[in-house]
Amino acid sequence: MIRTAVGTVPVPGSEAVAPPRRATALLLAVVVALTGLTLVLGYVNKARCTGPEFDAQGRSAPDYENRKDLDVCYSDIQHLWIGRDIDEHVFPYVDGGIAADGTLTGGTVEYPVLTGLIMWLAALGAHTDAGFLLASALIMAPFGLATGWLLGRLSRWRALLWALGPPLVLYAFHNWDLPVVACAVGAVFVLHGMRSRWSLRRRGTVAAVLLGLGFALKLYPGAFVLPLALYVLTRGEDRVPGGRLDWWGATRVAGAAALTVVAVNLPFAVAGFDGWRASFTFQQLRKVDFTTNSFWFWAFRPYSEPDDVAFQDLVSWLSPTLVVASFLLAAGVGLWRMRRLGAYPWVAVSAAMLCGFLLLHKVHSPQYTLWLLPFFVLLRVPWGVVAGYLVADVVMGIGIFRWLYDVRAGVDLEITQGLAAQAVAVGVWGRAALLVALFVLFLRVPPTFPLRPPPRGEADAAVPAEPAAADTGDTDTGDTDTGDAGGPAAAIAAGPPGQGGAAQAREPVGDQPGSAAAAP
Repeated sequence: MIRTAVGTVPVPGSEAVAPPRRATALLLAVVVALTGLTLVLGYVNKARCTGPEFDAQGRSAPDYENRKDLDVCYSDIQHLWIGRDIDEHVFPYVDGGIAADGTLTGGTVEYPVLTGLIMWLAALGAHTDAGFLLASALIMAPFGLATGWLLGRLSRWRALLWALGPPLVLYAFHNWDLPVVACAVGAVFVLHGMRSRWSLRRRGTVAAVLLGLGFALKLYPGAFVLPLALYVLTRGEDRVPGGRLDWWGATRVAGAAALTVVAVNLPFAVAGFDGWRASFTFQQLRKVDFTTNSFWFWAFRPYSEPDDVAFQDLVSWLSPTLVVASFLLAAGVGLWRMRRLGAYPWVAVSAAMLCGFLLLHKVHSPQYTLWLLPFFVLLRVPWGVVAGYLVADVVMGIGIFRWLYDVRAGVDLEITQGLAAQAVAVGVWGRAALLVALFVLFLRVPPTFPLRPPPRGEADAAVPAEPAAADTGDTDTGDTDTGDAGGPAAAIAAGPPGQGGAAQAREPVGDQPGSAAAAP
């Protein structure tokens, strides 16, 4: 449809009217309820590994080491109950460090500080790995529900892919990833779904804070600050070809993300620098081996053995270099696509950057699929590609644990030795090929949400909207955002002399890749 200065009018080929508020409420209720049901199934899936007996350290018995792989119910949450002082309720990082052999000590965990805090909080009342799993699930479930709600608000029924997708059953409680996914999706919602009169610059700043919090949970949302800053720099949906760039807005976005990261990490770095730094050192020292799930191990055998120092040293610098190169490539293609789309496609670029990371990083943990799943909702990726990726992921997610069981039982590592090993190979290479395809597709397909958020107070039904010219955003002093105040939407809303605010301020909404500014 096209929103006008005096209301909304249908346009041929568009969704004629906005859905009524009652229909939207029903949609969100269904999405959240189904997400909750899937989260319960996800917990039950992992809880199969717990109990029925426990040893002196609270580890599930009997035969936990075999059950976790044979029954495909392994989770990092349950497993890390032992080995990180979590069972001793040690506050993380402050008194910790890393030994010469890479072992973490003194309560330090291999994750950023906010995830470490979640782990510590979940362990406070737990005395067994089962209790720790349950407490972690209870803490994280609201973030999974919130993600479903946010995706429903942004992309409507397509959010069912999150609510009912196999990854939520397999990985919701595999690790502590639901909070970071909520932060990433929340940043998109602030830009494109939250009802507000905030200027683009202010929305971008709040989104950057959420991405900074995401960095303090699992790092990867920090990469999205670059495309977000470029979106604000080029004035987003109010971009005018050849117009001024908002350097201050982009700087504020980057600064807000950086300050958030510093504010969260600084207390830990001051209280115990060695323990805080050890979480990063652990990841830097991690070697490519049969547990990393990445193509680096399979593609370069037999050189990819952990004791091949030359190969491990090569991957240690080549992998991050290629990841950064993929980020820059995605950002550059986004600038090229902006000339056709009108606005910088920051969500699409973020998705492509994530594909580059998942493909080229030396470690690919199974739960990383949860990071990618929201982008299947937010961007109009063909359903066949989505289904292909989810099938490859399920094959990998099940095959890897059955293969690890075979390895522990003494079976050869090669793919010729059993169905489980072949499933891993199919999963690794199928997923790698699809990540390459998705890198390209994400940068080509339109979003499933309107670029411009609905104004505050506008009902979900088609009702008169306030004149676009009245929403002037911020002034040129202080919180300046001339892109919101003087963009093409405001200019068109003013209309030619004699028409005033009754002129139609045309703005694409719905599943449109364009923006208020016409493409050159």
